[in-house]
Amino acid sequence: MEEKLTHIDTKGNAKMVDIGAKEITRRIARASALVRMSPKTLDAIRENRLKKGEALSVARLAGILGAKKVDELVPLAHTIPLDHVSVNFGFQDNGIRVTAEAASTSRTGVELEAITSAMLASLAIYDMAKAIDRGMEITSVRLDYKSGGKSGTWTREE
Repeated sequence: MEEKLTHIDTKGNAKMVDIGAKEITRRIARASALVRMSPKTLDAIRENRLKKGEALSVARLAGILGAKKVDELVPLAHTIPLDHVSVNFGFQDNGIRVTAEAASTSRTGVELEAITSAMLASLAIYDMAKAIDRGMEITSVRLDYKSGGKSGTWTREE
């Protein structure tokens, strides 16, 4: 079965999908990213020793704001009401794993909101700690889970 590209019209032009007839369902998405950094930087963040302040609080707020702004950043994304956004952090040997979750009761999914949230939170960590580690990397940005809508539930297999 050939997959149809929903954001392209019959002439090959980009278009916004009409979601008006889609069913309103509860939709949830989780995404993650890894901010790799030196052990020195990781310790400074963990011990709240950055000159700019507490990195993870700032990053959490950046992630929430990012989810709320997707329709302004992604040209064909719909404006959707967000019921919930959360951003959490896990310390690893080589950096910080950022995990973001977005939820909405609407006609379209929240995958972009979750991914953008993880990205913006990661970017804020970079900004907060760049004075001591310009070599940080934001890697492994990915959707890990989505539920709701016609396509149902999807979970990343490791």
